[in-house]
Parts: sequence; C-alpha cells; structure tokens
Amino acid sequence: MARTARQLLETTTGKLAPDPRANRFVPLLARGAASRDTLAALALEQRWVIAADRRAFAYLAHRTAGTPPLADWFTALAEGEAVAAGKLEAFAAACGVGESRSVAHEPLPGCQSYPAYVAWLALNGSPAETVLAVHANFSAWGGYCATVADALRRHYGFTDEACAFFDFFAAPDPALEHKATAAVQAGLDGGHLNEDLVHRYGRLLQAYEALFWHSLWELERPGEGQVD
Repeated sequence: MARTARQLLETTTGKLAPDPRANRFVPLLARGAASRDTLAALALEQRWVIAADRRAFAYLAHRTAGTPPLADWFTALAEGEAVAAGKLEAFAAACGVGESRSVAHEPLPGCQSYPAYVAWLALNGSPAETVLAVHANFSAWGGYCATVADALRRHYGFTDEACAFFDFFAAPDPALEHKATAAVQAGLDGGHLNEDLVHRYGRLLQAYEALFWHSLWELERPGEGQVD
C-alpha cells in the first residue's frame, strides 16, 4: 500500500534520527558546564549558518517556482531564517559578542560544513528529496534548541529575549508542517521521489549537524568542560 506524504515524513524522520551519543556538546551545555566563551562561538558560528541557509532556501524556492507546494515550503524556510537572524543578535549580545570579536572571529570548518552542504543541495539536490532530508534534520535541530534554551535559562541566567533564537526553532510550527506535507505530496504526485536519495541526503545532513556540535565541544576540551 502506498504511503501518504505525512507517513513518509514521519518514517523518514524516524529513520534519520541521530544517535543520542553523537552530540556531546548539548549535554555539556545542559549541565551548565560549557564556558561562556564557547557560547559566544556558538552565536558567531550561527551568524554564518543562518545567512547561508537563508540564501540556499531562497534559491531552492526559485528553482521550484513551477511547483508551488515546493516553492512555498522553501520560501517559508528562507523567511524563517531571516526572522531567526534577528533573534540571534540578542543571544550574541548576552554572550558578550562585540564588534571586535565579530571581526576577529574565524569560522570553524566543522561548524560551516553543514551550511556548505545545504548550499550544495540548493544547487544540485533533487527538491522533493531535499524537503524530506531537511525536514528530518530540523526535527533533531529543534530538539537540541529546546535543550539549549532550557540550559541557558537554568544555568546561565539568560533572559527570554536572549533565548528567543533557540525558542524559535524549538517550537513546533503547524503551518510549516502543513507546507512540508504538501511539498512531499507534490513530489509523490510527480512520481519522481527516490527514497534512497532521501536517505543519502539525510545521512550527510545529520553527519554535518553532528560535526557542527562536535566542533564546539572541541573548544571545551583544553579546559574544565572536557568530557570523558
């Protein structure tokens, strides 16, 4: 029996769920053991990620203009990244990120491999398969953001405004879910949705997501935040 778009989204997200042990930085932060200097690095790295992803999703919306459900979903993602960029600045300010540090910061290759692959997908990926892979990754990202937001309030005394960036991604968005379902249905209706390709895209996205967090964890290794 053929699966519906909703079922395909759910099963794909389940299959691509990351290994809980793959992310060592978020548990470190959840214990309040990450340094504020590393939090500042997180803010600075996210500035690069958000700007790159917004352009990538906008380009995917342009590529799929002939298939409105796909274009609508990618447009919504691009618009969401623009909103997130504004919220990120309050987090950066709470971390003590000033102009001099922003200028001096050298992006970490491990953190920037994720947006580099999203840009590759924007140029080369099959759009419907990209929807499924990105949707699955967002599920993991949202969970991390919920944990980070809680830790920032609990252990670091950050305000709601400073946590708004992570709250934004942690909160479920029914409208975005509806658009994702419609986008996947458009792929199914077109008869060109390759699940093997979905899992290839998704596996790489999850690997680069894990590398993002691992690169931040490595900043803690020389100090007291090192984990066994």
